[in-house]
Amino acid sequence: MSAPTWLVLGASSSIARAFALEAAAQGCNVILAGRDRDDLDHGASDVRIRHNVAVAVVDFDAEVVDTHDAFVGEVTGLSTGFGTGPLNVFLAFGLMPDQSAIDGDPDQAQRTIMATYAGAVSVLHRLAPILEKQGSGHVVALGSVAGDRGRIKNYVYGSAKAGLHAYLQGLRNRLFRSGVTVTTVKPGFIDTTMTWGMPGLFLVASPQACARACLRYAAKGAEVRYFPAFWWIIMTIIRSIPEPIFKRLSI
Repeated sequence: MSAPTWLVLGASSSIARAFALEAAAQGCNVILAGRDRDDLDHGASDVRIRHNVAVAVVDFDAEVVDTHDAFVGEVTGLSTGFGTGPLNVFLAFGLMPDQSAIDGDPDQAQRTIMATYAGAVSVLHRLAPILEKQGSGHVVALGSVAGDRGRIKNYVYGSAKAGLHAYLQGLRNRLFRSGVTVTTVKPGFIDTTMTWGMPGLFLVASPQACARACLRYAAKGAEVRYFPAFWWIIMTIIRSIPEPIFKRLSI
């Protein structure tokens, strides 16, 4: 069997870029998908030069769901052209506007949900039959600790991630029957453009470390993982705070 292929959705993000490079370093082919074509082309050249694997770029917009059938068809053709290795999926897109901006413009709430949750369901549900048919492979999707409990600072984004967590749980049950693993990764604070300039961040991890961890989780067939792992302890504490107390906090 030839090398596996990783489809990287949201490939312009810092974690996705690091993931593509780490996967290619392991000999995997890569399909980069996202909205910023110039950035994707640059990233593809970087991967190709460093690791000499097959790389392709495909336009993808999570919010434009009526393009997802054609997108999945193009990805399937590219993966088949790379060889007989299985197609794997790394999902790394989302939209996290400042909560105060959403509170002032409710249309941004709908866009956050589309870009973070509904778009993810749309594309994963179209990829699922392909993964079932091949009978192997991995799906790794970035959730968030924000999805573990609604907080005043980001409750719309958190609700979208909570929905994604529940969807992935069900998808895991479905694809398990076909030999495909689904891993939900809940990162804490990562040094990315999404978190740049945010106040109050601590114990910030690098995108490269997160990408390497995601590949390890996929290889082990892990189900749900916090990254770094100590976030499991932090979120267990936060989830245990009684609601009458929690609603008075500004965490």
